[in-house]
Amino acid sequence: MTMNSTPTESPDAFRVSQLLSDTRYRAKTLQTIAGVLIMLFLGWLAANTLSNLNTLGKPLSFSFLGDKAGYDINQRLIPYTAEDTHLRAALTGLMNTLVVAVLGCLTATILGLFIGIARLSPNAGLARLARVYVEIFRNVPLLLWLLLIFALLTETLPAPDAFRGEDPSATLIFSDSVAVTNRGVFVPSISFNQPRFGWLLLGLIAGLSVLAGLLRSAAKRHQSKTGRPVALGLPILATWALSLMALVYWAGPTVSYPELRGFNFRDGIHLRTSLVALWLALALYTAAFIAEIVRAGITAVNKGQKEAAAALGLRGGQTMRLVVLPQALRVIIPPLISNYLNLTKNSSLAIAVGYMDLTGTLMGITLNQTGRELETVLLGMSFYLAVSISISLVLNWYNARVQLRER
Repeated sequence: MTMNSTPTESPDAFRVSQLLSDTRYRAKTLQTIAGVLIMLFLGWLAANTLSNLNTLGKPLSFSFLGDKAGYDINQRLIPYTAEDTHLRAALTGLMNTLVVAVLGCLTATILGLFIGIARLSPNAGLARLARVYVEIFRNVPLLLWLLLIFALLTETLPAPDAFRGEDPSATLIFSDSVAVTNRGVFVPSISFNQPRFGWLLLGLIAGLSVLAGLLRSAAKRHQSKTGRPVALGLPILATWALSLMALVYWAGPTVSYPELRGFNFRDGIHLRTSLVALWLALALYTAAFIAEIVRAGITAVNKGQKEAAAALGLRGGQTMRLVVLPQALRVIIPPLISNYLNLTKNSSLAIAVGYMDLTGTLMGITLNQTGRELETVLLGMSFYLAVSISISLVLNWYNARVQLRER
């Protein structure tokens, strides 16, 4: 007698119902469904937007970037005239944004570092003064600080006419090379006879950076084999200094000092009042937050580290510089990234004081002239996104370098 048997399903066989019933697959299934729904929604939103634009007779197009801009930009880092294109104007505004962001980040970091250390000072008066600074600046909106600083600069600083005459009421500073007026700060400029000096400088910096990295790697290998450290700080610094000095000397520098001619100073570099006010407002405001980050990072370091440094004979300043701050950086860097990003994005307030940054050029005058609201806003968002991601990548790389590694 033969018996017909049907194959039974293996208990380990995969079933479609397991996508939701089995915890091994449920999370990925829900994530996939959510991702598909989001993509479908974004696709519908984009298609609907393009359809509405076509109905209005304004199809999505970036051809306006090649049209003549027809407006001037008062503060510029790269050559620009009103005859240039909107793309050139947008790049000029982007460079203005990067300049104020870099200056603001550097100034805020230095100022915030000193204020954060001052908050932990055993001197009660200094600690309270630092606390007052932090509370005042971080609890007042940045826009109000910007307007206040701009008003102070324009109302309290002398006009260019005050530098005129045999007995002027205002004089230049730093050996008669810098003029501080209510129209801005005029500083000496340096030009070079070699037209490709900028590219040569970038190439030299890149080459020296690679060389320094190779020397540090070789020094680490030597130390791991012999146990003897190799001091490279001074040789590398000397190499950098001598190479840059040789390049500058070869390029034939020419220094141009500001000179009062007519109703204003000529020659040199003109840092307009709007740029200076924006720079100071961003730096002073962000420094208050960085100071709190520095204070938190320092307090996170174990007190035993300070006691051990004192037992070795290190003074207070040496302990802070050589022992405490290197360890505190591991706590300081992550929130510091967020403050750098906020400072860069807050620079868009420049339009309040007439500084022509990316918001004032691309998303301001260009938008009003061309009527391309969607295109200009998308480009502006893309530029800010690219800058923010670049800052995050650099600082995250540095943060990974200073993190402790377990063996």
